[in-house]
Amino acid sequence: MSAQIVSGRDIARLVRAETAEKVADLARRGIVPGLRVILAGDDPASQVYVRSKGRMSEKVGIDADTIRLPGDLDAQTLRMEIHRLNQDPTVDGILVQLPLPGHLDWDTQADVLGDIDPNKDVDGLHPLNLGRLVAGEPGFVACTPSGCMRMLKESGVECRGKRAVVLGRSTIVGKPMAHLLLDAHATVTICHSKTEDLASRVREADIVIAAVGRPEMVRGDWIKPGAAVIDVGINRLDDGRLVGDVAFDEVSDVAGYLSPVPGGVGPMTIAYLLHNVTLSAERRAQRQGV
Repeated sequence: MSAQIVSGRDIARLVRAETAEKVADLARRGIVPGLRVILAGDDPASQVYVRSKGRMSEKVGIDADTIRLPGDLDAQTLRMEIHRLNQDPTVDGILVQLPLPGHLDWDTQADVLGDIDPNKDVDGLHPLNLGRLVAGEPGFVACTPSGCMRMLKESGVECRGKRAVVLGRSTIVGKPMAHLLLDAHATVTICHSKTEDLASRVREADIVIAAVGRPEMVRGDWIKPGAAVIDVGINRLDDGRLVGDVAFDEVSDVAGYLSPVPGGVGPMTIAYLLHNVTLSAERRAQRQGV
């Protein structure tokens, strides 16, 4: 068996085209979606991500700007900037680029994300939006899990009644991913570093979402023949290569569907960020009655 490759790049182009149409409609009504990205410090990977978000925003017509803050900033300065953007009526989406500088602890990060107006939380990480997801209520959903669900849909993978395993329990990917799969009527197991006999649990799955941050951890003999495998991981090896959490060559001989790294989930995450910003702008247009 040779897996069908699930190209995030191709599907992301489709999502961006849909978003561009919505942005054009908003423009005709006098609304320009606005995104502000807060970047603290000079982490090289964060710099790359932020530039990519800016380029893609420009392509679909979103007004995006990056607010650059020094790496030695204190938490109060960062939170004041968020409060300023919360009050700006032209800003539809606020994104704090993670990770924050090392001197800001996890409690500070939680406070910062909680400061963002939930109606501008286009990353879907505010506690209120996470709660809405669990409760099945409308709200912003984290971009990476949304992108994974769209990849499954565009590939023709049916979730209803299937067994799904999510590797990873982070708030950014694992937990919201599990709830989206539940909403799609899959039977979901979340696995993590304390899961016993991990390979056996994965081998039961019709759908595997790998999001643990360990290079090529998921091997070919872990995968049920014909399963759909979405690789969220992105890891740089000592030789400079980027690989996912899945051993691509091994798994591609067993799986029915497989996303690559790079070119898989990454483009979808940015595409759904733009989708969420546009959704926020549409809600602004409704409030303004235009």
